[in-house]
Order: sequence, then structure tokens, then C-alpha cells
Amino acid sequence: MRDELLKLMPEFDLLEDAELREKTLQCWELALTEGGWAPEALLEMPFTLLINPCPANFIEHVRGVTLTALRAAEVFELIYGERLPVQRDILIAGGLLHDIGKLLEYTRNAEGKIVQSYGGKLLRHPFSGAALAARIGLPIEVQHIIATHAGEGDKGHRSTEATLINHADFMHFHSLLRQAGG
Repeated sequence: MRDELLKLMPEFDLLEDAELREKTLQCWELALTEGGWAPEALLEMPFTLLINPCPANFIEHVRGVTLTALRAAEVFELIYGERLPVQRDILIAGGLLHDIGKLLEYTRNAEGKIVQSYGGKLLRHPFSGAALAARIGLPIEVQHIIATHAGEGDKGHRSTEATLINHADFMHFHSLLRQAGG
């Protein structure tokens, strides 16, 4: 499973902190196991059920959001330097895990279609994802990114890293929604 994840998402190799990389991978493994997914199924899974048909798969979305946020952080460093610091590894781990709860929120129905699970109707992916990250022992800063990356985080505080992931996520969502005619 791990080798497949590393092939699907080379961005794991961007994590410089070995312990954070290991825990990020463990969180993916836990979510895949508990959700009943194989890594290759993520190439068929839509990144959202709100766009039908969805023009991007789950892996493309996770990689795209992670890299978009990372590029924005690089611009921050170039322009603002130390006046606007970004915890690079926290940002990358948060990007790789921002939608990890969808592996519990989604399921295949009897016809093989990917739909929202019963648990997903009760607990959206920011909550289940943050819970998965906490169970693995990921830093609170990564849990914060997962918990606040979607609309659930709009009324509270977001760290710089969480803000970058939130905006990268919605840049991708809204652009792909428009591309799909929405």
C-alpha cells in the first residue's frame, strides 16, 4: 500500500521531517483501511460529489492543492521573507491530508457508484479527517489545516498554512466547477 501511495503522490518526498512524513503516510494508510479503499481506486474517485461528472480525480486534486499552496508559500518567501513565515512541512502535510476524511465520507453503493456514506452524512470530511490525524499523533497544526480547510473553518481562526490550503482548495474547486459547466 505504501509503495503505491508514494508512486501516486510524489509530494510525500517534499516532506523534510522524517517523522512528519511517516505519520502523514500512516494517516493515509489508516484512512484507506478504515474506508475500505485501495490506493488505485483513488484514481477513479471524484474529488467532489458536487460536480457531476467530476473532471478531476481525488489524487489529482490532493496533489494540485498541495502544490498550489506550496507555490504560494514560495511567493510569500520571495516577497515578504521572514515577515510572513510559512511552516513548509506543516503546509505540505496539511495539503496531502486536507481531504483525507473523504476516504470515510465516500463509499461505493451496490451499483458501484461512489456516493456519500452514512457516516459521511453525519460527519463531513474536515471532522473525520482531523480525527484520523489526531489518532496518528500528527501535530495540532496539521489537524488545524484539515479541520479548517473547508467551509467549517470560515467562522474561526486560520493559520497562514491553513489559509493557503483553504484558498488553494477553493481555487481548484471553483475552476473545475466552471470547466464542468457549473
